[in-house]
Amino acid sequence: MIESLVEILVKIAVVLGGLLGTVAYMILAERKVSAFIQHRYGPNRVGPWGLLQPIADGLKFMFKEDIIPPHVNKVVYVMAPAIILAPALMTLAVVPFGDTIPLFGRNIRLQIADLNIGILYILALTSLGVYGIVLGGWASNNKYSLLGGLRASSQMISYELALGLSIVGVLMITGSLRLNEVVAGQQHMLWGILPRWNVFTQPLGCLLFVVAAFAETNRAPFDLPECEQELVAGYHSEYSSMKFAMFFMAEYANMVTSSAVIVTLFFGGWHLPWLIPEGATSLGYSLLKVAAFAAKTGFFLFLYLWVRWTLPRFRYDQLMRLGWKVFLPLALANVVVTGAILAFRG
Repeated sequence: MIESLVEILVKIAVVLGGLLGTVAYMILAERKVSAFIQHRYGPNRVGPWGLLQPIADGLKFMFKEDIIPPHVNKVVYVMAPAIILAPALMTLAVVPFGDTIPLFGRNIRLQIADLNIGILYILALTSLGVYGIVLGGWASNNKYSLLGGLRASSQMISYELALGLSIVGVLMITGSLRLNEVVAGQQHMLWGILPRWNVFTQPLGCLLFVVAAFAETNRAPFDLPECEQELVAGYHSEYSSMKFAMFFMAEYANMVTSSAVIVTLFFGGWHLPWLIPEGATSLGYSLLKVAAFAAKTGFFLFLYLWVRWTLPRFRYDQLMRLGWKVFLPLALANVVVTGAILAFRG
């Protein structure tokens, strides 16, 4: 009992530390990638090659004056950043970042919680984050903040339908809501050539999920809730110091989580065909699986940055039209076609 408790606490500490470290350096990566695309240098003064810039930024936010405007609803205003950050940090608990690793005479599963409703847990927590945005916008008592919060809520409603339906095809093929079983179902080969990843069996579902994940995380070209040209800074216009930083930490934590979920659902999770034999459980292979999962997740994190600094922002009517008139019908059609194929094969 004590060994199991220690194991869970260690896994929580490792995952939380890794997530917060990735969030910190994603901010640096954002600035470096944008500089590269715009033919600039980016941060290069704090530490070698600017690698200590996230630490300097964190210290700056900690010591900046925390201003609470007199016209805000103070209780809700203070709670809103925590309401959006907590679900962002909790979502990664059910994502398997590896298979098992042999340590101290035990095979330790590289996942905090192996829930039999893991996908529902992820969808539930991602839906909670928007409450922090809406409450922060309302409590600021600022028309621009309120409009940003309303945009975020309507955007979440529009794209969460397509996001949820895009997963249904994967669930129909896998027959389980447990993420470990989703990964296990992708460890075989198609025609002896391609890995049986869901991106090959559910290409439309994968495309819909990736684009809807961009919209759910309020990233460009779907960053209408914080549109600077129209809403100053959107829902966090009245925030400063660490409260302002918590909104951005939540955004980057959601990016990490959504990238990890994309890899788990559609790109085989920690599965690395041709290099890792099926069923390999040695320490070296276990670490290689973790590295494969991290590399795949890193690719989608880079995709987030690449898209932001390449594509222009949608107009708001285009955003709504895309969600309701394009993505929702396509997601429904994907479910129908998947069901027909499975029924025909059965």
